[in-house]
Amino acid sequence: MSNAATYHNEKNAYFIWGVNDRTHEIVGTEFNQYRDYNKEPYQNYLARKLSPSIGFEFEELTIEDKRVVVLTIPAATNVPTAFDESRYIRIGSSKANLKDYPEREKKLFRLLDQGINTIENTPAQYQNLTFHKLFGYYGSKGIVLREETFEDNLGLRTSDGEYNLMAQLLSDNSHMPLRVSIFTGLTKGSNLYSVREFGNDCLLYTLDEVLRYGDVLNIIQADERDRIVERKDIPLFDDKAFREAIINAILHNAWVEGNEPMITVYSDRIEIISRGTLAPKQTLEGFFLGRSIPVNKKLSEIFIQIHISEKSGRGVPKIVEVYGRNAFTFEENDIVVTIPFNKVNRIGNKVGDKIGNIQSALNKTRQTILSEMRNNPNITKAELSRMLGISTTAIDNNISFLKKNGYIERKGSNKTGYWMMTDKKK
Repeated sequence: MSNAATYHNEKNAYFIWGVNDRTHEIVGTEFNQYRDYNKEPYQNYLARKLSPSIGFEFEELTIEDKRVVVLTIPAATNVPTAFDESRYIRIGSSKANLKDYPEREKKLFRLLDQGINTIENTPAQYQNLTFHKLFGYYGSKGIVLREETFEDNLGLRTSDGEYNLMAQLLSDNSHMPLRVSIFTGLTKGSNLYSVREFGNDCLLYTLDEVLRYGDVLNIIQADERDRIVERKDIPLFDDKAFREAIINAILHNAWVEGNEPMITVYSDRIEIISRGTLAPKQTLEGFFLGRSIPVNKKLSEIFIQIHISEKSGRGVPKIVEVYGRNAFTFEENDIVVTIPFNKVNRIGNKVGDKIGNIQSALNKTRQTILSEMRNNPNITKAELSRMLGISTTAIDNNISFLKKNGYIERKGSNKTGYWMMTDKKK
């Protein structure tokens, strides 16, 4: 457990007697940490077998009138902790010999040698920092920061007393701008239309500026297809999904690597790149389900405190609901979110009278739904949900859009009917 604590970037591991492992109910214990083991005090036996020595501690607590014993186990430092000359690691609820897991052993030695760099333990590049804008931002949210305590409360210094990288991000001049590059075509090989730079400012204000610029980019299009009285106004992209993608990119960016998130606008999409990969304890399925494990824990706490984000973990599921899992691309050192444009095209007096024009007006999820319905008119919502990796609710929302905008019709009942492409959309 000492080695596992280091592996997972925790200061300590804990072993607890008196709590039910499955239900977490406090049941109490009669465990005696002062007893003898092989005619030797138990704690002396443990200390003698450990190499190198670690300062473990037993503590007794009374909770709900029941006795609980806690063993605090410090994380390994310098070299892995060994018991009776063998090195073990905790994997799930099991003990495993470290030599049987060479990749974990390799990573553990690397962590012991280099440690895990975080925005909390990495010193800021600049130490003459000021925080007037941070005080103003908190004040605008009705929260008062105290001059004498805010650095400790927000965790803005390293253990050595220097300002850390998070302090730099939240200072009046972070020296880390966010850039939005706009290209006229589909790739970076096309002409660069403009570059807007937001930043060299407190990160919280930079985020607000980027989100406001998203409102500028999100052109409201007049859709006069099948107009009878009122025309429909259709945004270029889903503003809520865009907002969540930007917040996630900033919140989970690997700032310690010296790179900022990148936002690139093409003629058919926006790509939002967050540096780094999933958090060490995060699984891909957990990521898509919204079981968020923040890369930057303290920054995440600040975002929650000032109501920029929530603990609900709805950011990724919101993006998936609108654009499907295909909106996410996991590269070696980056996570890319693609926000496709929902363009309304006009050709003569008709709109979208060819497949290519329909596809350019729809996001990938809706294009896929149309394609599958065209190939199999009897396809069910449950089948579409499995194929696209999104909920049936998300399928319902996308089908509702396609029906409302005249792309498809439902013929017959929900059980025995089928999907039909409308004549002008075939």
